Amino acid sequence: MAKRLSEKQKGEITEYFKNGKTIDELSKVFNCTTLTISRNLKKNLGEIIYKDLLEKNKNVDEFNTFLEKDKKKKKDFDSEDKISKNELSDDLNLPANQLENNNFSSSEFIEISPLHFEIENVSRKEFSSIPIQEIDFPKTVYMVVDKNIELEIKLLKDYPEWEFLPNEDLQRKTIEIHFDLKLAKRACRKEQKVIKVPNTDVFRIVSPILISRGISRIVSAEKLIAL
Repeated sequence: MAKRLSEKQKGEITEYFKNGKTIDELSKVFNCTTLTISRNLKKNLGEIIYKDLLEKNKNVDEFNTFLEKDKKKKKDFDSEDKISKNELSDDLNLPANQLENNNFSSSEFIEISPLHFEIENVSRKEFSSIPIQEIDFPKTVYMVVDKNIELEIKLLKDYPEWEFLPNEDLQRKTIEIHFDLKLAKRACRKEQKVIKVPNTDVFRIVSPILISRGISRIVSAEKLIAL
């Protein structure tokens, strides 16, 4: 027998669904079947809004899966790097932390003649990026991922067209989107594939998650987008 939900619970389910919770997640939270959840959502929201939100939440869930896989991949890489440093320190009979901080400075010095002109000692500022709140995304964009559906994360310095930016900004982590399918396919390597993002609101929804992973820019051919 299906669990009977109170009016308060029905309202909470609707709000959670609007904020990105999937039907499976709501089923676990409220301890009832997915059929009960979807039936109440259709009744409260109407068929059209329900389907729109269902598609949006599906995109968010898939995007979060990409991020989780990328986080695990980075964690595994850091673990392997730490093991390599420890092995090298054993070979050199040095502590691992000393190995990281040792720059092996040279004892040879070359004298450079002083410069006879003034240099403006002011850090360059980055005015090129546009806040994501001000971006009018197209209805559909495309992303290049590897065949395990993992996001390709690059540093901003990997894009020659943005190399004029300050060095601090060039170290920012980025993901790339393409507004045109042909351009996305052109950028796709053999071991990668192109995926379609049919609801671009997903980028605004998951921007706090991207920022928590150190990703602060979205690169496109037309714009540099700040999260």
